[in-house]
Parts: sequence; structure tokens; C-alpha cells
Amino acid sequence: MERLQKVLAQAGVASRRKSEKLILDGLVKVNGKVITELGTKVSRMDTIEVEGVQLTKETPVYYLLYKPRGYISTVDDEKGRKTVMDLVPEVSQRIFPVGRLDYDTSGVLLMTNDGDFSYLMTHPKFEIKKKYVAKVKGIPTREDLKKLETGIELDDGSTAPARVKMTSSDKKTNSAIVEITIHEGRNRQVRRMFDAINCPVQKLKREEFANLTTRGLNAGEARELTRHELKQLRVLAETGKIG
Repeated sequence: MERLQKVLAQAGVASRRKSEKLILDGLVKVNGKVITELGTKVSRMDTIEVEGVQLTKETPVYYLLYKPRGYISTVDDEKGRKTVMDLVPEVSQRIFPVGRLDYDTSGVLLMTNDGDFSYLMTHPKFEIKKKYVAKVKGIPTREDLKKLETGIELDDGSTAPARVKMTSSDKKTNSAIVEITIHEGRNRQVRRMFDAINCPVQKLKREEFANLTTRGLNAGEARELTRHELKQLRVLAETGKIG
């Protein structure tokens, strides 16, 4: 017996948090009965429906996508803009992006149908590191970099400590290249952090996600994660160390 929201997440319906909302909203039935209580346990013998569609357990799949700029990190977009779903290989499973990169940001983006895996990779408590390379307008001072390292006060609270390194600067163009490594994933967080020190981002790429990079891929290409990579990611989330 397993909790209903966990079963939904494992089946690729949505992340565990979104699965809980589906239950609370009365959109999930078990054996024909609407379930609204979180923590309800089900077995493989139970018939589960989500918004009228019967649940079938999918084989979990995991992809690494080199997201280019100009794509939305969602399954669909009400404005008709291009989404990352246009880039991944056609698979029978209902995959979705793990977290998100905004429209103008490129780099490593994971895709899966495994809600539990998505939760491990995105919840701040697991402290999965993401390294970004930003080209910014202006040249940050040592004091500015220290603020980024220790935490910036944003409208949704102070950011966690980060690793920051300015790799180059150009006085003629009044710009700089800065590497920043964070483990949070707030909306447009990196851009807002640089806005807070008056060095707006001109170009942004997520260079690394944990131990994964876009090496070997061109922008817009995807590949399946290896078993070894998956094992390393799970160990990293559970122990904070690469296995």
C-alpha cells in the first residue's frame, strides 16, 4: 500500500505537490469514489482515475535536454509559444520538465515522468547545486559579489548562500562574465539577484545541474540519462555527496 499522491507522482501525472492539489480539488477517484483526503493509501489492485482518465503506470524515463533560448519550460503554453516539449524525442510517457529555465535562459534541463525524482531534484532541502554563467551589464565590485555569496534580500525573502566567481570583465563594453552556483530554484532567481546589485543579466546559461552538463549536445538536443547518472543524482539528493 502506498499513498495516493506518491502513486500519482510515480505514474508521471504530476509532481507530488501538484498531485496533492489534484486530490484536494476532488479530481481523483479511487474505485469510482472521489478522494479528497491526503494520505489515502492504495494498492495495485485499485482503479485510479484522474480527471476522468484511468491511470496506467508508466515506465519511468529520464532525459537531459540542452534547452536553447526562446522556449518555455512547460508542457503547454496558453499563448501558443514554443515549449521544451517541442524539442524532446517523441515518447509514449507523459514527461514534464524538472523545475524550469525561463524563456531567455539556456542550458541543462531535466525531463521525466517520475514525480518523486522531480521532487528530489527541485526541493531546496536536498540542496542540488546548479551552476549558471551570466553575462551582465556593469562590472560587479567585490562588495557586490560578497552580497551574492552571503544572500540577497529579494521580495520573496533572502537567498541562500551562493558560490560566486567573476571570470572576466570588459571596461570598454562595461560588462562582465560571472559564474554563480545556487541550490534554490525560485522564479527568475539569478536574474533578480543580479538586478539587486544593479548588474542586469544580458545572457544566462545553466552550465551544470549537479554533476550533469550539456557536453556532447547541441542546443535543442536531448539524450537519456544513464543508469549511473541516475544513481549518482539520487545518492547526491540523499547524502549530499556523489556516489
